[in-house]
Amino acid sequence: MPDNKPTRNLALDLVRVTEAAALAAGRQMGLGDKIAADQAAVDAMRLVLNTIEMDAVIVIGEGEKDEAPMLYNGEHLGTGNPPELDIAVDPIDGTRPLAHGQWNSVATVALAPRGAMLNPGPVLYMDKIAVGPEARDVIDLDAPPAENLKRIAQAKGDKVEDLTVMILDRPRHADLIQAVRACGARIRLIPDGDVNGALMTAWPASGIDVLLGIGGTPEGVIAACALRCMGGNIQGRLVARTPEEEARGRELGYDFHKVLRIDDLVASQDVFFAVTGITNGDLLRGVDYYGNGATTDSLVMRGLTGTYRRIQATHHLDTLNRISGIAY
Repeated sequence: MPDNKPTRNLALDLVRVTEAAALAAGRQMGLGDKIAADQAAVDAMRLVLNTIEMDAVIVIGEGEKDEAPMLYNGEHLGTGNPPELDIAVDPIDGTRPLAHGQWNSVATVALAPRGAMLNPGPVLYMDKIAVGPEARDVIDLDAPPAENLKRIAQAKGDKVEDLTVMILDRPRHADLIQAVRACGARIRLIPDGDVNGALMTAWPASGIDVLLGIGGTPEGVIAACALRCMGGNIQGRLVARTPEEEARGRELGYDFHKVLRIDDLVASQDVFFAVTGITNGDLLRGVDYYGNGATTDSLVMRGLTGTYRRIQATHHLDTLNRISGIAY
């Protein structure tokens, strides 16, 4: 367990990061250009991250150095002064929905003490189960879907038929979808954005009870940070896409059979997480531009206290554009 814990509440610093990313990327809504949208979010996010009093290293980033223009894995961000932190970024969770003008695109960032976050290395996919506080102690990734849904329903005082299961809409999930349907639970298929999906399991008014299926490993680590703050839980198992990826992962010491608990994904309670809506969604409203201003809707959380805040902000764009290197 890392002992270099941050002593300041960095939550409100982080929300400035996700607000900036959302304001920049929101201009790309529906324009069909995922690369331009991602670049806008990355540029804005990096600019603000470098103003925060911290010595942070990116563990979950936009790509390895020279393959992504900014926010690459291993990059140092912040002023260079303590505390020493890990940082995980997903400048746009739901790039495709943003590019096509669809729902539930958000900007996210998480911080934890140095060495606390799982570094997924070359293993980019993970089988996951995520739930909110009521069912946090009953899930088991090794159990079949029917057993997990039965346990979750009992923990929540519901019937299995009352549950709504969120699953990424992918061909690889055909058997999983069939198994959930056989139990009688309802299914919400999503095109992208399983960080947002994991968050929804812990948000009382979302109507989502559990997230199941294979999604990104980086997104799993970011979701673990958020769920630690919200009292939920997540388990995962690494999944190799090819024999070559599995061989490389094993050489680096990754175990493809082990069930990763939330403590394996982020080994500290002193985590910070922020998320801002880019397009309208189930949790957050998207960026609304008008005249010379814009509004944003965000959640910001600290795991050590269990506090999370909803922040609805009004931004004066002419002022921001005068003092910032980013055109909002």
